[in-house]
Amino acid sequence: MLSLVLLLVLGTGSYAWWLYDSLNSLSKPPEVTKLHPPNENSSKDKEVQEPPKWEGRERVNILLLGADARGFSEHEIPRTDTIMVASIDPVTKTAHLMSIMRDTLVDIPDEGKARANTALQQGANAAMKTFSDWTGLDIQYYMYTDFRGFIALIDAMGGVEMDVEKDMNYTSKADNHEFDIHLAKGLQVLDGDKALQYVRFRYDALSDYARTERQRKLLGAVADKLKTAWSLIQLPHLINQMAPYIETNLKPEDMIKLGILGLDVQIGKSQQLPPNELLQELRIHNEAVLGVRDEDALRKFIKDYLEEAGAIQGSSTSGNPDPLQPAIEPQGSSTAP
Repeated sequence: MLSLVLLLVLGTGSYAWWLYDSLNSLSKPPEVTKLHPPNENSSKDKEVQEPPKWEGRERVNILLLGADARGFSEHEIPRTDTIMVASIDPVTKTAHLMSIMRDTLVDIPDEGKARANTALQQGANAAMKTFSDWTGLDIQYYMYTDFRGFIALIDAMGGVEMDVEKDMNYTSKADNHEFDIHLAKGLQVLDGDKALQYVRFRYDALSDYARTERQRKLLGAVADKLKTAWSLIQLPHLINQMAPYIETNLKPEDMIKLGILGLDVQIGKSQQLPPNELLQELRIHNEAVLGVRDEDALRKFIKDYLEEAGAIQGSSTSGNPDPLQPAIEPQGSSTAP
């Protein structure tokens, strides 16, 4: 049924143009993008590099970044509250979400060791390089959203149904109560503001560990709702609502390929990174950070996780044997990665 609806709406010329034009608004030109260091004399990436062409057959890894830019100036890059890698295998039609703990110590190009949530402040290229090296995955796409874009999407969708696992309450006079959180336990439809409260809450014993799990849970619910016939028809409108707050280096044609693939993709078990067994709590300059006991073991864990998760979902990985191989065939290359 969904495939039929998609074919019908994509078969309408006006819809196809509307969708393409909407998706094109997400790819900002270098002079408009915020995601490069503000210092023009910096040797770091001043503009987002053109990614290699995706042929639609290779595993693709996309860095998903979310930040709360409220209170920041137009050219300031905030620290990221949400860092995820979406790994999609078009052969086995499986997708997996991996949340990276924001206080994890990582190597950032030209910066050295720093918290993961600061990587984007050095530019989108630096962030992709940072997490490619750290995970061992080839990450050549990114998608960034200001949390206002997140709110706009949820509201445009008419909210998203979530089972809130417990009462969540937090107040702060320091922020003039702008970021207060008040959620009641139970199954309910969350609007944009409430959904943002749900994924931001970390004021309990589990702190960021539980928060990253909630972020993956809500993102899965949003993906499921976007597969519905109503959402497919409304997709250009949804994109236009979010466009002012989103930046990506994905081209419209690649987003359409991913969107069509997404109708058949099964979202598998999500994963926190670093996993608990490799995580260690450290203090650097009297500040609490999270370290990895063995980074080679981390990369092996991620490789094994993707292979095993794909197999559990009943799909052979023989068509894409190594998730750590380059995800996208370089332009002009005559050999498969």
